[in-house]
Amino acid sequence: MVDLEAAIGFVVAHGDAVDRARLSWLRAGAAPSPELLDIAEVGQTPDGGWPAVWGGDVASVDATCFRLAELDDLGALGRPAARRALDWLASRQQADGCWEEAPALAEASPAWARPGDPEARLYLTATAAFWLTVAGLDARAAGPLDHRVGGGYAGVVHTAAQALGAELKPDGTWPSYLAVGWLSAAVFHRQEMFYESARIQVVLADRMPGISPADAAWLAAALRRVGVEEQHWTLVAARRRLAGTQRSDGGWESDDGHHFDVHTTLAAIRACR
Repeated sequence: MVDLEAAIGFVVAHGDAVDRARLSWLRAGAAPSPELLDIAEVGQTPDGGWPAVWGGDVASVDATCFRLAELDDLGALGRPAARRALDWLASRQQADGCWEEAPALAEASPAWARPGDPEARLYLTATAAFWLTVAGLDARAAGPLDHRVGGGYAGVVHTAAQALGAELKPDGTWPSYLAVGWLSAAVFHRQEMFYESARIQVVLADRMPGISPADAAWLAAALRRVGVEEQHWTLVAARRRLAGTQRSDGGWESDDGHHFDVHTTLAAIRACR
């Protein structure tokens, strides 16, 4: 079993004020102060996206989705900053339903966000579609809200799901990063494309014993966020993986260095709470 009390203690001991506010929201739905939310939203460009640390002042699809994940843990997806970010994401969708970073980011971007790279294109499409799926009904977009999945972004999300489905191979695999699998499965679940979602989850379950703690936490948190039942076999396998990799200090190791261990631990708490 995952030791949630130890995980909570790790975040309290090692997190900053925003991290502890995220923990309070996840544990008890305690709303952060307006001042703290202003800190979490700092750096947004006039267009609505957030730049990446490697991208100068140019708004990044990847960085914006990462920031939306943090704001979601603060219950802040309905605030103006998140609404502008979601509208910006929707406006960045290309005619084929996919997303890419701006050409100006080509030299500085990491592999998973590199413009012109098909694997990066699929990853950015999956993560953008996921957040538009999650937030669409909660955020007030520029246009009228829609009762369909994705709310005001229903058409955008549907087109993205079709683009993701077209890349799915007969054996349930996909030609990109592992995270594309669970993000796509979450999008398909909400689109009632249950066959496509199940095919991906079979692949993920097979790979579960070897995936990193950070990936197990991200996978489980993403599927729970779109309403997959906690006793679903994929989530049971992910929690088992987390239980087997939790450290003695209560935290989990990030794939991006120890500075992100608190972020990974918060994802695990979201997945297991």
